[in-house]
Amino acid sequence: MYFSLFSLGALVAGSLAVVHEKRDVLPPGWKYHDKLQSSEVLPMRIALTQSNLDQADDFLLDVSHPESPNFGKHWTHEEIANKFAPSSETFDTVKSWLVSSGIAPERISKTQSLGWLKFDATVAEAESLLKTEYHLYKHEIGKPHVACSDYHLPEHVAPHVDFITPGVNFDTKVPHGVVKPMEKRAPSTTAAAGPPVKTHAALGLGAPSSGSLPKKGANIDIKSIFDELKNCNKTITPNCLRALYLFPPGFTANSKNSYGIVEYTPQAYLQGDLDLFFANFSKNQVQRTPTLNSIDGGIPQTTNQGFAFNGESDLDLEYAMTLINPQKTTLYQVGDQVEGASFNDFLDALDGSYCAGDDPFQDATYPDPFGGPGSYQGPKNCGGFSATKVISTSYGYNEADLTAAYERRQCNEYMKLGLAGTTFVFSSGDNGVAGNGNQCIDPVTKQYNNGSSGIFNPAFPSTCPYITSIGATQIVPGAKVTDPEEACQTVIFSGGGFSNVFPLPSYQSSAVKSFFANHPPPYGADRFNNSQQTRGFPDISANGANYVVAVDGRFSLVYGTSASAPVVGSIFTLINEARLAAGKSTIGFVNPTLYANPGAFNDITQGGNRGCGTPGFQSVSGWDPVTGLGTPNFPKLLAAYLKLP
Repeated sequence: MYFSLFSLGALVAGSLAVVHEKRDVLPPGWKYHDKLQSSEVLPMRIALTQSNLDQADDFLLDVSHPESPNFGKHWTHEEIANKFAPSSETFDTVKSWLVSSGIAPERISKTQSLGWLKFDATVAEAESLLKTEYHLYKHEIGKPHVACSDYHLPEHVAPHVDFITPGVNFDTKVPHGVVKPMEKRAPSTTAAAGPPVKTHAALGLGAPSSGSLPKKGANIDIKSIFDELKNCNKTITPNCLRALYLFPPGFTANSKNSYGIVEYTPQAYLQGDLDLFFANFSKNQVQRTPTLNSIDGGIPQTTNQGFAFNGESDLDLEYAMTLINPQKTTLYQVGDQVEGASFNDFLDALDGSYCAGDDPFQDATYPDPFGGPGSYQGPKNCGGFSATKVISTSYGYNEADLTAAYERRQCNEYMKLGLAGTTFVFSSGDNGVAGNGNQCIDPVTKQYNNGSSGIFNPAFPSTCPYITSIGATQIVPGAKVTDPEEACQTVIFSGGGFSNVFPLPSYQSSAVKSFFANHPPPYGADRFNNSQQTRGFPDISANGANYVVAVDGRFSLVYGTSASAPVVGSIFTLINEARLAAGKSTIGFVNPTLYANPGAFNDITQGGNRGCGTPGFQSVSGWDPVTGLGTPNFPKLLAAYLKLP
């Protein structure tokens, strides 16, 4: 699907208007159904351009760069809301346009954050306002969706608007029970600076067929790995990770510290699995449960069981809880069993001011309109949940699934939460340079293909410069736990590449430029964005192969960046524990400090991340788009952070 945010002049109804967003083709699974009746009512939402975003990088670097005297002096949520609220000029310009177009002032309201205007309009009014036509489309499973192929704004209004819904997006929620099989990660966004691609209808981040879930290997006999450290090249356990990255077991639980794991229903842990794991690897945690934060009806459901439903949550919680014990782990369980949830739905619960900006045609709507068993009929959670100091998420989209405007808006929310002191880590994907489901982009049709050829397909939010993207490594087969690792090439391949949407952040500029200067990839612009001006990922890595995980009553080997992300989050949580003990702040947004201290990482120089019919990128000395800066050396990274204010 191709979305254009570029201003294309169009003389419409006697006034100069510009195309604000445009879709050239329908996404797979959707077909035109009918023209909407002019009297039907649409919930219109206008995302206003926020103020001071041009200074966002400076604000964030001021509290996160190791050379800043204000390192660790994180902002309050009120300070953040006030700093980025749209200007009065933006609000007045857009509202005046609406009123002059026949939308009465009393019909228009603004959200608490002042970032959105909303009103209901008939189809006839909306079409006249936006110089477009709305149609009803139906998915192959029967779900309807309202959209247009493009819409226009007056030239003087366009700079004040990010995007409008309903609009050109087709990332509509589809109930889990009727989702077609796909694979691990999930929805994504159209690259404004890159190849125009078609999107899939949203599968729900936690759908068992989602492309961002971990991969299952062989079942194993736990008795075969008693001599843990001698078998780390075959079976990874918590002690293997401690030996690899030289970090100790946790021993304190500061009340100011916290670590959150995000899961999307129907993904859920089983208490019996946690207890089986703890009985073998962390005995004093048997019968311990994570602290549940239920968002939009999210519960650790037990109706559906099996690796496809329990593998992700069991993996995340077994390792996170063990590695930071006795510090408690918070579980954010997001979405009900029918509709599920998006990243926006999770962010809504942390920031009520972000909530009103949800796209009802992309994000979950509560009370759940689908109804039925497992549906949440309560009000949507807008605010009311606190962000933990570190948040790990093992789910993701392709960057080519959503509009760039939608993506940027979400990425800016990560920036704001970083200003408030939260560290976000995301898994980088398991298909190398390909996207979820091992899909690449056909250069002619711009459709997703089977991954045997085509354009590289980067991941989101990994390409957002305000989160930390985590790739995967493995112990070289036959090697010792003390030997250098290589890029993961067993079952999965570390996701990595370059954004088609987000520019190269200053903290990463030197590393990326050095990579291109010293190790230029053997591909051209027909394969990836080789402009050397866009965000590269991942940032760092950790082991992602052969994890021993208790799932559904037995031990199995599990693979994926779904494993490496919560491990890195655990390491950051242990660093926070040490800083708090020293009377210092928590670490917040970590990327500037990571890139300023490359010596605090074990450089990975072997292995690649094949995909799209190519060997992909290769691990080299220094940063690379396979394993980033490398894997953490805990003593060195801790020392670097303890030197900071």
